[in-house]
Amino acid sequence: MSVSVPGDPDVLSGLGFVCNQLEELKQKQKLNRQKEHEKRRKLEAKKNAAKIKEKAEGKESSGKSKGKTKKPLNKNSKKSFCRELNKVLEASDVVLEVLDARDPMGCRCPQLEQAVISSGGNKKLLLVLNKIDLVPKDNLEKWLNYLKKEFPTVAFKSATLMKDKTVQEQFTKRRRHVDLSKPSQCFGTKCLLKLLQEHGKTENRAIQVGVVGFPNVGKSSVINSLKGARVCNVSIARGVTKSMQIVHIDKQTKILDSPSVIADPSNSALALALRSIIDTEEPGSADVLEAVNAIINNCSKQQVMMHYSMPDFRNPEEFLSLLAQRRGMLKKGGVPDIENVAKLVLCDWTGGRISYHSEPPGSQTPPPYLTEQKIAEMQEGFNLKNLEEENRNTVQALKYPSPASSIIFQSAGMANGTLEENKVIEEGSNWKNVGRTKEEEEEEEEEEEEEEEEEEFTESDDDEDDMEEDDVEEESKVQVTRKAKLGKQEANPTNSEEQMAEGEHSTSLSFSLDKPAEEDDAYDFNTDYV
Repeated sequence: MSVSVPGDPDVLSGLGFVCNQLEELKQKQKLNRQKEHEKRRKLEAKKNAAKIKEKAEGKESSGKSKGKTKKPLNKNSKKSFCRELNKVLEASDVVLEVLDARDPMGCRCPQLEQAVISSGGNKKLLLVLNKIDLVPKDNLEKWLNYLKKEFPTVAFKSATLMKDKTVQEQFTKRRRHVDLSKPSQCFGTKCLLKLLQEHGKTENRAIQVGVVGFPNVGKSSVINSLKGARVCNVSIARGVTKSMQIVHIDKQTKILDSPSVIADPSNSALALALRSIIDTEEPGSADVLEAVNAIINNCSKQQVMMHYSMPDFRNPEEFLSLLAQRRGMLKKGGVPDIENVAKLVLCDWTGGRISYHSEPPGSQTPPPYLTEQKIAEMQEGFNLKNLEEENRNTVQALKYPSPASSIIFQSAGMANGTLEENKVIEEGSNWKNVGRTKEEEEEEEEEEEEEEEEEEFTESDDDEDDMEEDDVEEESKVQVTRKAKLGKQEANPTNSEEQMAEGEHSTSLSFSLDKPAEEDDAYDFNTDYV
């Protein structure tokens, strides 16, 4: 009779076989748990989907209006811009509509003007003709004579901040610290402040003045000039102001800065190019290329060639290609970088780098909402003779570009704006959204609701992922108890291959998907499988 020794190779091989079998059982248990989790997830998803359908059917059967709970809007959304703009219009006693002197008619918004006129309450509307130093003197005088027949108009030149590096270097040589918050010289400030103060005296109370207009007309720059310091952010990029800002000029006057007016997609391509909010930082934006095409097609070709020192070109695409080659903006292989050069051209035209001008209409035809009575109401309470004299002094004090160096521009006329939140189109570019029906918009809103409701039951998946982590911790405890069990088995190594096969068969039968996870979650070491 042979006695087994602890170092016997037969015993060691038997122990290794037992370990392998236990590892296989562990893997099978893990797979079964995963299958059961998947089954639970599918069942819960079906239940939630059924609940969503019931809710939708209940809403349709009741026939109630879709009263959505108002959620906080994103500050960058166009709906948020409209909401803040309406706040400014409601709170203002005087509304300043800022116009770019290079295209005054294209900066006027008929919906905004009509909203101010029809609001009642002795609310006034003034036109601020900004950037007058970028147009020829004769053209400026024509526009002042044209606009003053409809609304009181103030000629204005906003202060510009010292952003040029060479200017900063000259100052830093003399002084260590340069205060960039103080603007440079501006014109028309005294005239505008005097008008507002006189109106406040007639009302015998403090007044609030709202500053409104399309992007890049210089609304925030006008406020900085009135205040005499940089109190509002200014940038070449469009849509910098995202909410209403209050600036105290004095005890009797408050200025309300507002986001830009949202251009309606029904406008012409030229109006959308100059008046809509286009993200030039977005890569692959087709809006930038379409905007440049619209601008170049409405300008004097010869003057554009002279300004950019370009040879003759057949179309805007060739113009951008030649300009990219001239400025060295090339991609790999010498391919012109059309996209980036288009961004530069668009920034030139929307900013203050290019002098261009448009001619006023030949005949004075006020819009339908502006009757003679309304014109008289808007002019009442202002000293128009003093205003005209102040404008004349401002015009004489400035230097202007020569008519030959200023590019002749064909204006597209008044630009329609969107003031109501429910009419704002958020997604996609302004050109892509043209022609969309209300039914399509309602379908998109319903899809968004379904996506939000689906997100609610996805949280249950995260809870079950936590259950899987708990299972892993239990498996680690099982490994510790298994080692203790193996230590006991070393003293009684009476295992046979047939008994191991029977044990494996019995355990495999014990696992089923119908059983709950708690019963088969861990290996039962109280049962003698060996």
